[in-house]
Amino acid sequence: MVSNLSAASAEALRISVVIPVYNGAATIGRALDSVLAQRYSAHEVIVVDDGSQDQTAEVVRRYGGRVRYVRQDNAGPSAARNYGVKLATGDWVAFLDADDWYYPERLARHARMIEVDPDLDFLVGNFDYRDAKGQHLHDSMSATVLGRELLERYGATGQGVIGQEALGRFIAEQFSDTRTLTLPCRIFLELGGFPEDMKICEDLTFLIRLCARSRRAGVVCAASAVYSVHDTGLIRSDRYRAQSETVRALRALSGEMGAAPDYIRSAWTDLVKKAYLNLAYFLAKSGHKAQAVKVLVQSFVFRPRLMDIKSLGSILKG
Repeated sequence: MVSNLSAASAEALRISVVIPVYNGAATIGRALDSVLAQRYSAHEVIVVDDGSQDQTAEVVRRYGGRVRYVRQDNAGPSAARNYGVKLATGDWVAFLDADDWYYPERLARHARMIEVDPDLDFLVGNFDYRDAKGQHLHDSMSATVLGRELLERYGATGQGVIGQEALGRFIAEQFSDTRTLTLPCRIFLELGGFPEDMKICEDLTFLIRLCARSRRAGVVCAASAVYSVHDTGLIRSDRYRAQSETVRALRALSGEMGAAPDYIRSAWTDLVKKAYLNLAYFLAKSGHKAQAVKVLVQSFVFRPRLMDIKSLGSILKG
């Protein structure tokens, strides 16, 4: 446990780590090693094997009782994460993908913030992007306006709290994601977990719902985890499907946004408009100008904006 946590609070603060994996034999060991090496020990590590056909099970079982291994029929990462949280016995839950890893202070930084401010609704933080060779590309917070503001305010190794208005900006700019998310298991389950019918934007959909019911979130400015960038994921391998699914996933929240706070609804609207525009430009660049125009018309019907006319003109001009 971390030395500057009191013994009582350290014993009481139980963070479960859930790792979904599918055919991750080549990387799951690195992910597990990073969790087991945390300076603040996880209450438990749960690996949910989503129907792997490789040697994933054999690799995980080498860790013995230090890791809980469960297997399910292939149902996707959202279903695997949800199943893991249902099995968790900790009070808080953190997530890690099988091809990513934590830095040693990942859990400790959040544990310290929770001890000082136990009423935080959830916590997020900075993380690093690294390529397939492990080379550092950039960090997540410095790539967004809000992230840079927080880095300037709290320092590269600092931490702070964002309130409701900033939660809207957090949704719109997304300087953090699942690998640096920590929240109470109770809240996760109350929100229904990650939507299992989505292959794209399931994490953003959950974050929007989480922010809509939250008042305050903790932010750690020091990079605490690694996102391993590769070209095998759906977003990079099939960009048309990824862009189309992003629009569908965000529009699926339409029925919920009427009751959401104004700053959440505004951020969601901006995300939908951006998703439509990205899809339209992708279609236009791929030689499908008529489809691109149709998408922009759908965007205009969703929420009319002057920029839609400018975007239409840009596409028509090529």
